[in-house]
Amino acid sequence: MIPEEKIKEACVEILRRSATQLPMDAVNALRRGYENETDDVPRMQLKAILDNIDLAVKTGTPMCQDTGVHIFFVNIGKVDVNGLDSVIKEAVAEATESVPLRPNAVHPLTRKNPGTNVGVRMPYINYHFSDNDYLEIGVMPKGAGSENMSRLAMLTPAKGLKGIKEFALETMLKAGGKPCPPVIFGLGIGGSADIAMHLGKQALLRPLGERHPEEEIANLEQEILAAINDLGIGPMGMGGNTTLLGVSAEYAHCHTASLPVAINIQCWAARRSLVRLYPDGLAEYPLEVIQ
Repeated sequence: MIPEEKIKEACVEILRRSATQLPMDAVNALRRGYENETDDVPRMQLKAILDNIDLAVKTGTPMCQDTGVHIFFVNIGKVDVNGLDSVIKEAVAEATESVPLRPNAVHPLTRKNPGTNVGVRMPYINYHFSDNDYLEIGVMPKGAGSENMSRLAMLTPAKGLKGIKEFALETMLKAGGKPCPPVIFGLGIGGSADIAMHLGKQALLRPLGERHPEEEIANLEQEILAAINDLGIGPMGMGGNTTLLGVSAEYAHCHTASLPVAINIQCWAARRSLVRLYPDGLAEYPLEVIQ
């Protein structure tokens, strides 16, 4: 049995890390963008982002004022655990005060704010099961600027790959500088409307630059990346070659009469953190971050 207190401590820690330390795959993508820009304006924008990331690490403070709402991905292996929902919610409330995190979770209609980032179905917890010998908990803080620009399309099958690419380009053109580019596309294809949106968000967990194992999907990722960076929107919408840091796609089989496509947009602050907890009390944080 993994003690509840141990789980809570680990969840508070990944919430702190996700707010203050950007994974190295995202940092390296931003650095490549800075090196590849030739105009002073986009280089200045990327330099400000990179300086901000360094400052967040040095001071232990959040890298963005919007610390997001918290999406958890829990993978339960061959371990005994109890009360995960309540433990994760307690951790979010504690981290909101101690990190601190901005209290973003509000009632959708009354806009009442409990001040803890905890409410009905928030934090949102996705559960999966495996044969691993550990409990794995990942968190993705999701800010509103990028989330608000996410889109879903129910294409006809006849639209095919061309339709998916056109939808991706239209999505970025519509978004412009609003989601704080350079951004990342989580592309969900197939399933149903809700499954496609979930796949889009799940795709954002994959490290930048890691292509899909299936060649056709990997080629689609690369083609969308190249096409959107040719749009010239650039960092913060100020022009340049670095509009999109990466595209990660996931798919599910779908109905023969349907082609759902979802794009979940993540801003340059591609925050995520992960912990693995073992029955012997060991906690590992395998996600590489700036040291």
